[in-house]
Amino acid sequence: MPLDQVPVGLVIGSPAHELFGGPESQFATLDALAEATRSCQLCGLHRTAKQAVPGHGNPHADLVCVGEAPGSNEDEQGLPFVGPAGQLLTKILGAIDLSREDVFICNVLKHRPPGNRNPLPDEVAACSPYLVRQIALLKPAVIVALGTFAAQTLLQSKEPIGKLRGKIHRYYGVPLIATYHPAALLRNPSWKRPTWEDVQLARRLLDRARSA
Repeated sequence: MPLDQVPVGLVIGSPAHELFGGPESQFATLDALAEATRSCQLCGLHRTAKQAVPGHGNPHADLVCVGEAPGSNEDEQGLPFVGPAGQLLTKILGAIDLSREDVFICNVLKHRPPGNRNPLPDEVAACSPYLVRQIALLKPAVIVALGTFAAQTLLQSKEPIGKLRGKIHRYYGVPLIATYHPAALLRNPSWKRPTWEDVQLARRLLDRARSA
């Protein structure tokens, strides 16, 4: 299907609008922002997590992958997507000719929820400014939201991931593709085909942006 025939999704913000203007805008670099997350106490997760997991990857990445929250492996290593779901994400990226070194990977939450439970609304609210500032600094050409919480947070929606995927959303002018979280694919292999369609769409948008 040609890109101009893919259904149009939600539009969040305006390309001309300052992406983030709150107190975290004082952080002028990704390193400064990462250091701030390591000392953040805006929610209670810092008390149970071993360390923050700010994000990792190419600071000049054209494509940014946003997940939900660190798991146990990520909490141990301080890096995003390093467990079984991360290994699958590496394969998914490889299938569209991208390596982890080509992209930037981060999560909505920067500290692990106890027992890998779902993020709570106050935790998402406290941590979202860091994510928004990361995206503002990265200025990606395409965003891939992995899973329900990442997609709903960025798109300010309560729609389930099954309804958010398959469309080209816009996040402050940046095309955003929502798809299933790799951890969900490990539990539900039948979702691998639609995920493949989603990442192929993201790749086509990336190629278009690079050729513009």
